[in-house]
Amino acid sequence: MYEITTRTKRVEKRYNEFVDDKTEKKLELLKQNPRGKLGAHKLKGKLKRFWSCWLSTDIRMIYEIDDENRLIIVESIGSHKIYFSS
Repeated sequence: MYEITTRTKRVEKRYNEFVDDKTEKKLELLKQNPRGKLGAHKLKGKLKRFWSCWLSTDIRMIYEIDDENRLIIVESIGSHKIYFSS
């Protein structure tokens, strides 16, 4: 199982704002398989090293997968506009 961590303190604060009982259950699924749950997909272009998934209808999470250390590193979380601010 993977662990979830954040890239920066700023991202950690935003992550904590969005995590509630409903998203916590989804994050547990993501920890089991960060590539195959919650509509996870590899991004393209300048974000090609990252993955993205849906936590709710309007909340996305951009993350990097570190298989060696079994980490999901959250880069950004928020509405769809996070793709343009990362």
